[in-house]
Amino acid sequence: MLLGSEAEMKAELIFTGSELLQGRVLNSHAQYLGRRLLQSDIQVEWHATVGDNLANLKQVVQQAVDRADLVLITGGLGPTTDDLTKEAVAEVLGLPMVLHEKSLADIKELFKKRGMFMPESNARQAFFPAGATILPNTRGTAPGALIEKGNKLIALLPGPPAELSAMFEDALLPLLIERCGNRPVLRHKVFNLTGISESAVQDLLKNLDGRINPSITYLARPGEVQVRVTAHAASVELAEKMVAELSEKVQSLLKDHIYGYNGEAVEHAVGKLLLQKGMFLSVAESCTGGLIGARLTDIPGSSAYFKGGVIAYSNELKKSILGVAPELLDQYGAVSKPTAVAMAEGIRKLTASSLGLSVTGIAGPDGGTPAKPRGLVYIALATGEGTFCQEFQFPGERFAVRRGTVSAALNMVRHYLQDGKI
Repeated sequence: MLLGSEAEMKAELIFTGSELLQGRVLNSHAQYLGRRLLQSDIQVEWHATVGDNLANLKQVVQQAVDRADLVLITGGLGPTTDDLTKEAVAEVLGLPMVLHEKSLADIKELFKKRGMFMPESNARQAFFPAGATILPNTRGTAPGALIEKGNKLIALLPGPPAELSAMFEDALLPLLIERCGNRPVLRHKVFNLTGISESAVQDLLKNLDGRINPSITYLARPGEVQVRVTAHAASVELAEKMVAELSEKVQSLLKDHIYGYNGEAVEHAVGKLLLQKGMFLSVAESCTGGLIGARLTDIPGSSAYFKGGVIAYSNELKKSILGVAPELLDQYGAVSKPTAVAMAEGIRKLTASSLGLSVTGIAGPDGGTPAKPRGLVYIALATGEGTFCQEFQFPGERFAVRRGTVSAALNMVRHYLQDGKI
């Protein structure tokens, strides 16, 4: 059977378990499956979460089968009486439950290898809706299943994350690719922005917005806005061409705020460039309180290019450790371009690094004035050719200002290493 050969496949994800509804367990499956299906050119259109109730589960499954081409259901494949997924699917599709002898033998063998006797209740895990293709579980006792009904596909996956991901990658995904046929492919490019609000981004892109294919969508996070350009077409070449053409226009309008693409971590790019050039970086942080150093040292081997840093939160430390002149602080204040420049030059000299990076600003919620509002940040980079400094106004609350500052500061370093200028 070929699915979606003339139109984009629509998928729905159903997550079962009262623990999800009650917030006792984080639903990591939504992010994992959504991302992996998109990478496989399958668009997720709907999510549903339902507790361990047969009537409710049947209602949700019926709704999904009515509107989606592919339905993925996670959880509810265990041996206990509240594991109801297979029974609900069988009733909705009008299929009897039948024993799969090989699955039962595999479950018994797994218990035997563990030196345990299989409880009678585990035999429930070997029953499936008639006609199902069994998906082996290499990490646990609960096999999954793929059921074809008319032009619909219904996949059943276990709840434990390690079991689900292994089954999806090794068993389910190859079957989906085989059965999906010659359908449109999806391609996308993501722009990671900082130092600008979502509404301001949309205003800059107003003449490009509103398209259906290729489309532009937005995601706002603390200190960051993501702009995604997506296209679907009959071939990879055409989809990539559509994305590239629109992305070029987006790039020209947003270039001053872009710090990365497709979710790449800017600190990785900075680390690679520093290694290539044999350079070292040190940081002097005020408003970020060590977050830049933390991002850099999250990368194994960063000691090859990062010497360290100073958290100079008080004016006393700015003066005593970084050598910021008292008269400069008196005249301009801690949050100023001259202070940022002095901090960058001070940390570069103190650590004998190739580059000295500094940040000073007002993260809030207090401390802002009409002249120096919350979100005002100065970022400076001291180099062998001179010191560069930029002023930023970051939107949002304290966490957003600090996070945006870190990304913008690291992006300044990247621009310098790539282009020799800011």
